[in-house]
Amino acid sequence: MPGPDITRPKNRTTKIKTNLKSAASLLFFFVGFPLWAGATDALPAPNPQTPPSQPAPASKPDQDGTFVIRKDVDEVVLHATVIDGKDRIVTDLDRGAFTVFEDGKQQNIISFRHEDIPVAIGIVIDNSGSMREKRAKVNQAALNLVRSSNPQDEVFVVNFNDEYYLDQDFTNDLLKLKEALEKIDAKGGTALYEAIVASAAHLKDNAKLERKVLFVVTDGEDNASRESLEEAVKQLQVENGPSVYAIGILGEEEHPKRAKRALDIISQRTGGLAFFPKTLDEVDEISKQVAHDIRNQYTIGYRPTNPRASGGFRTIRVEAKTKGRNKLTVRTKSGYYAGVQTRASAAK
Repeated sequence: MPGPDITRPKNRTTKIKTNLKSAASLLFFFVGFPLWAGATDALPAPNPQTPPSQPAPASKPDQDGTFVIRKDVDEVVLHATVIDGKDRIVTDLDRGAFTVFEDGKQQNIISFRHEDIPVAIGIVIDNSGSMREKRAKVNQAALNLVRSSNPQDEVFVVNFNDEYYLDQDFTNDLLKLKEALEKIDAKGGTALYEAIVASAAHLKDNAKLERKVLFVVTDGEDNASRESLEEAVKQLQVENGPSVYAIGILGEEEHPKRAKRALDIISQRTGGLAFFPKTLDEVDEISKQVAHDIRNQYTIGYRPTNPRASGGFRTIRVEAKTKGRNKLTVRTKSGYYAGVQTRASAAK
């Protein structure tokens, strides 16, 4: 099933709001309870009986080196960053250094690589009223992220306030991305969760590349979405879902602790990172750090011992150990919903 329409109409009409209602209905169907319930203060453990969305299959390079969607969906693919005790990225580990656990049970690693493969990236930028004076530096940081990326990466841009718009679909043309980022109409509220979920759906439905990332920049707490933080996280925790790297420019925002907690949860559950710069000038350096993190990940594949058809939420833990190094930490997604096919796949 295709995700919600996030294209920007030539004239602002009720079309976008209608699409948001359709998205809310879709999310209600998968999650099993209303999306207008509001954000929850504490996230309970995911319900294994309520998979939120359909996973996209993983991908691999074909004979000419192009990364395309593959039909074999038996393999769970993880993208992992390894950090040492001094918070430095470790890039020289081999396959034998890693151990993968699903629901506490060790899994057999069937594929492993450590190389700079192309990434599908969604740049999702807050366009609410409070961002007006911040957008110039934020836009520059987003463009520098792209400049630091693999030339085969494909990037799209979503600007959001209380609505969200796809202002540039997948491209690696820096000029087109710059033009999309400059579509500043800073006003309205902050529908952060809806923008992230819609952008993740766009990745799932349209990206041809295996690795998927959302780069999110906001300056406040979600105050306009019809769904809760919990529901948004569930939509992100699908097989081959995106890692979320978030920058919260919170400053004197009314509820900085709640906003920080939301970004921390979204990034941690998906294997990304959240950053909270003290000044706007730090955003550009953070974007370079994100690019470095993305380019230095390990790709680990395993076939679950628990049949995928049994469905449910699966927790994931990855450990790394090697001689001469202590306290290695592996950052990857915390789990996923298994055994859900897309309707398009089921119809074939």
